[in-house]
Amino acid sequence: MKSKLYAVVDIETTGGMPRRDRIIEIAIVLYDGNTIVDRFETLVDPERSIPYEITRITGITDDMVINAPKFYEVARKVVEMTEGAIFVAHNVRFDYSFIREEFLSLGFTFTRRQLCTVVLSRKSFPGLRSYSLGNLIRHFGIQVQNRHRAMDDVLATVEILGMALSGAEGRARADRLVSAGIRASHLPKDITQDTIKSLPESCGVYYFYNSGGHVIYVGKSISIQKRVRQHFGQIDAKTDKFISRVADISFVETGSELIAMLHESNEIKNLQPEINKAQRTREYPYFVHFYTDQNGYIRLGWEKSGTKTRMNKQILNHYGSKSGARGHLHAVGEAYSLCPGLTGLYEPDGGCFYHQTGECTGACQGLEDASTYNERVTEALEVLKKSFETDFFLITEGRASGECGLILVEDGHYRGFGYMAADDLKMGAEEWKEAIKYTSPNPECNRIVMAWLESHPETKVQRL
Repeated sequence: MKSKLYAVVDIETTGGMPRRDRIIEIAIVLYDGNTIVDRFETLVDPERSIPYEITRITGITDDMVINAPKFYEVARKVVEMTEGAIFVAHNVRFDYSFIREEFLSLGFTFTRRQLCTVVLSRKSFPGLRSYSLGNLIRHFGIQVQNRHRAMDDVLATVEILGMALSGAEGRARADRLVSAGIRASHLPKDITQDTIKSLPESCGVYYFYNSGGHVIYVGKSISIQKRVRQHFGQIDAKTDKFISRVADISFVETGSELIAMLHESNEIKNLQPEINKAQRTREYPYFVHFYTDQNGYIRLGWEKSGTKTRMNKQILNHYGSKSGARGHLHAVGEAYSLCPGLTGLYEPDGGCFYHQTGECTGACQGLEDASTYNERVTEALEVLKKSFETDFFLITEGRASGECGLILVEDGHYRGFGYMAADDLKMGAEEWKEAIKYTSPNPECNRIVMAWLESHPETKVQRL
């Protein structure tokens, strides 16, 4: 039986972000599990300066790469060395994503089966304190002259791979990782391995269709191919449903994880795919509403969401938590001098503590005229209808180098997304808006944007 070929790869780069940084050195060793078959190494001109910290770690300077080939000059060699082989690296996602990005900038798609020696080592050598390359080198006494140089690190990785592949169980373990839990027998009859391999390993939204051409599931992922593989690799009722019903797959690359989340949410609401039941029927746990009481005062309230509690209610906004609903009411109440007893924050029992302290103008006691009080409440209603107080754009990654994603929040709600060449961002807000694909306000999308900004404060915001 023909032995497998492993293309063991290591790169050095100007930084850690594939869309921003560039490769400065690459080494590839072809290994058949027993012997090194071929090898290749070269410095690469990144066409930009190398940061001091990178030079300190690798020893590679600007002078060393000034006459080195640019990536496009070695791209053909990279293709030839890795074609038909399993792409192996220590933390494979890092090396693979950089090489893939370099090919994308040249207009080509680079796709290879992958094996990560970090994951393989965890399974092959359990119990170690760390599975970093440096720790494995120390643990196994591997001789390395120049750490953080591509060929030296590749040769160390080859030794680790060789130890992990020793014996039938070692090779079987590696095979299981390469296949990522997906077997041909676990694929729908109309979906082949080539179908899966043709899916991009980039961020976006994907669609599963039945034999009638109807969308039955919508999902999103930072790696469409990997996520689809996972869908067919599980052992559960949902996977069985996919295997028995999926006849085709399509996708939309978004470049940005946030855009993928927003687009997925809207697509589920619009298409109502039958397998997305949880997301399709998702309720927002709490809502704020208003009504006019028997004395003519406009009152506010919050309630837990349900079919009965929402019935005949004039709902202003939806919230992901009780504290979110009450917090919004409290902030607006303070801003417009509204009585907490008439905004659902406490039940007045004949007296009003806030009136006694001067924080309430006495509407709850009938001491302030309803029409005067209602003028302030009417202004507060406009604020409560909005999830966001200001209008702004979020600027995210685009689908390709030189492109940016734009997300518009306007009139208090998420309005849509679009794309623009990075060089065109110098144009005004009206030009930015022309790039936006508008959509109807969706409380779930508002929640997604809020949660994203909380967890990603570094996101670039352009206020209008």
